Amino acid sequence: MGDRTEDLPLPLLGSFHSANESEEPLKRTGTIWTATAHVITGVIGAGVLSLAWSIAQLGWIAGPLCMIFFAAITIVSTYLLCDCYRFPDPEHGPIRNRSYMEAVKFYLGGKSQVVCGIFAEESLYGCGIAYTITSAGSIRAIQRSNCYHREGHKASCEYGDAIYMLLFGGVQILMSQIPDFHNMEWLSVIAAIMSFTYSFIGFGLGVAQVIENGTIKGSIAGVSAATTASKLWLAFEALGDIAFAYPYSIILLEIQDTLKSPPPENRTMKKASMISIFITTFFYLCCGCFGYAAFGNDTPGNLLTGFGFFEPYWLIDLANACIVLHLVGGYQIYSQPVFAFVEGWFSRKFPSSGFVNNFHSFKLPLIPPLHINPFRLCFRTVYVASTTAIAMAFPYFNQVLGVLGALNFWPLAIYFPVEMYFVQKKIGAWTRKWIVLRTFSFVCLLITIAGLLGSIEGLISAKLG
Repeated sequence: MGDRTEDLPLPLLGSFHSANESEEPLKRTGTIWTATAHVITGVIGAGVLSLAWSIAQLGWIAGPLCMIFFAAITIVSTYLLCDCYRFPDPEHGPIRNRSYMEAVKFYLGGKSQVVCGIFAEESLYGCGIAYTITSAGSIRAIQRSNCYHREGHKASCEYGDAIYMLLFGGVQILMSQIPDFHNMEWLSVIAAIMSFTYSFIGFGLGVAQVIENGTIKGSIAGVSAATTASKLWLAFEALGDIAFAYPYSIILLEIQDTLKSPPPENRTMKKASMISIFITTFFYLCCGCFGYAAFGNDTPGNLLTGFGFFEPYWLIDLANACIVLHLVGGYQIYSQPVFAFVEGWFSRKFPSSGFVNNFHSFKLPLIPPLHINPFRLCFRTVYVASTTAIAMAFPYFNQVLGVLGALNFWPLAIYFPVEMYFVQKKIGAWTRKWIVLRTFSFVCLLITIAGLLGSIEGLISAKLG
């Protein structure tokens, strides 16, 4: 089952605290609906806003087909990973792998965990950067919408991003003091409601614009470009954006660990994932296709902040406010695993340190007592500040999403789940299932390379331009 080296030198490896059932102190209360809320919060985020632009680059046939293809890939990946949560141990009972990193270490060994840890931490950290960029764009769009309403659509209503990124970062410093996933159900439910709201608004505005135009814009080939090479780069970047919009493998096992049993957690998680992916794909297709149908070659990079829509201005404001509220929760969904990894490692490394391990209680009027840990307060504050600083340095929505999506899609959503599934199910080499899954993994690798190259080219062009 690989080299299960227990004392690895890198803090990114996180904890490895799989335990048998008799030693479980944690009471799990999650259901299929709380899991669905967590998944929708994690999946429907910044990515949905770029999908109309992605379809515009790929055209009416390739665009929707690519979205359905990525949905199918996500379902396969999810099903493989759900089965890796528990491992039957004849001596001690079923062993839980409570996080993605724990599962990689348990099934594939310490060296694989080091490699996976680099991608995992970068993926989670990158989501924080992307969500900071997106939320700032939505806050700015609210101001611009009100300005256009007051002064006309031709007015020069330009606002900077920096102040809004700092504002979002300040909110996240406060929200980051939520201890862990098990204290976040309420936040995920609110965030999921917000994601439905702005997705419906984007869909409705697209439909209304199509009706107003009296025609469906766009073409089979998509937006034309000056050269064939430019067209290919944009198409590859669109693949990266779609890749960013779907997978959530890195947080799946943390969500699954909140579920009560019976029924078995993997069965509940598979159903929750299927429901979530079906819902998100429906919204993705609606927002992406109607956005492209409404604007054709002029489809903005961000459907709700690119100002293809101007009126009704209050509805634009509501949609962007919902985006911000959703991303407050989404940021935490992707940050909590990083917090758990780093804080767990420091706690084990310095067990006698009061700064790392002690909690101090504060009682303020009208709210429950606050339990503050000095290390948690400092580390999480620095973490949020760093994502905010990088977002301010690279505020390029489509390009950042494309790079993050393509860079992490194959290793985290495909390669490691496939390899762990081989070990968990004891699948031998060159069997039919082995060949099918290996081919599946290779095809996804090629897609990842194409998306990454296109997105990096787009990011360089945007920075130089």
